[in-house]
Amino acid sequence: MFKKIRLENGLRIITVPSKGTQTVTVLVLVGTGSKYEKKEENGISHFLEHMYFKGTKKRPSSLEVAEALDKVGGIYNAFTSQEYTGYFAKVSKEHFNLALDWVSDIFLNSTLPEKEIEKERGVIIEEINMRKDHPMEHVQVLWQKVLYGDQPAGWDIAGTVETVSRISRKDLIKYRDTHYVASNTIVCLAGNFNERLGVEKVKKYFSKIRIGKSREKPKVIEKQNKPEILFEKRDTDQTHICLGVRGFNLFDERRYVQEILGLILGGMMSSRLFEKIRTKLGIAYYIETEAFSDPDTGYLVTRAGLSNEKLEEGISEILKEYKKIKRDGVSKYELKKAKDYIKGKINILLESSDAKASFFAFQEILEKKISTPKEIFAKIDKVSRNDILKLAREIFKPEKLNLALIGPKGVKQEILKL
Repeated sequence: MFKKIRLENGLRIITVPSKGTQTVTVLVLVGTGSKYEKKEENGISHFLEHMYFKGTKKRPSSLEVAEALDKVGGIYNAFTSQEYTGYFAKVSKEHFNLALDWVSDIFLNSTLPEKEIEKERGVIIEEINMRKDHPMEHVQVLWQKVLYGDQPAGWDIAGTVETVSRISRKDLIKYRDTHYVASNTIVCLAGNFNERLGVEKVKKYFSKIRIGKSREKPKVIEKQNKPEILFEKRDTDQTHICLGVRGFNLFDERRYVQEILGLILGGMMSSRLFEKIRTKLGIAYYIETEAFSDPDTGYLVTRAGLSNEKLEEGISEILKEYKKIKRDGVSKYELKKAKDYIKGKINILLESSDAKASFFAFQEILEKKISTPKEIFAKIDKVSRNDILKLAREIFKPEKLNLALIGPKGVKQEILKL
């Protein structure tokens, strides 16, 4: 399904050809994000990503950068996470050369003009303010904070108003030159394209990429011996919560057990918590459980927007389901449904070129290896009911619980009793 090539300079090229689509995606990933930042530069990965749309030598203005792909109906964007930053373009197959030229141009030749930095600083500050104005989003920032506190894993990817206000052009260039190097970069081509010619073109376009060693990521400190609650008071019509526990990272085989457990609890419309909290009790519009893993952290969390008057009832019912699955485990039917759900979602997802690029490139940037869907399905199939029960009993303990919430009333003591 894919090929991986490592050039002498360390650049990795992944090709995922598919003749069954009319599109092609070019995705470039660099292995840096907010977990690699120092406190005074928090938000710099995200700031740099924004600046890559502000002009290159070939396309000097943000308008020229945008119009290049708008003229052919291309889909393009960039994103920053804790672990990586990505730039991509998805186009009709006949515009493959344009997409590769465009992505390589912004990645290698962005000029970072001073006047645009000052304008974009204001844009990013408004983005931070916008997300803070949305409790459903902001509670997820609090969730990271309650888990990891004042260390990179606990900081907002976008940074703070204070840190973003201080980042200079010199800071951006230094950060770029440190991390945006060949050995820390992946170029992924997915969709309908000539594989041999595609690789040759990548070699040509990325021949001038910087060579060097990127900065090491600081070790995440995990520490908890009692339940933790982080409350932010807001005059909201709902109380938004994240309630969950620490889990397992990408290199722990239990991540697959964790994923299935999360699905059964609240990852589907027919999951236990959706049925209980929304369908039967009617005390929340959204309720979902996510199992998350990256190279050095992992967690299982249930997110919900609860009626203010029903907050304690909602938390109590979520905890009851945690206790129930810890006590009784899951049925054969639930386990099979969750496994088939994962397989079905992956198969549906991989029909598009951009999803193919993400599926293979994300694995390589995070794990330094790639598993095919067939190999992943084999690991999922190995998960047993006893594995689920054992993991639930390990993670669902009072001293391991964490809660972040935004709402109009503080009920810390009542919740700690629950």
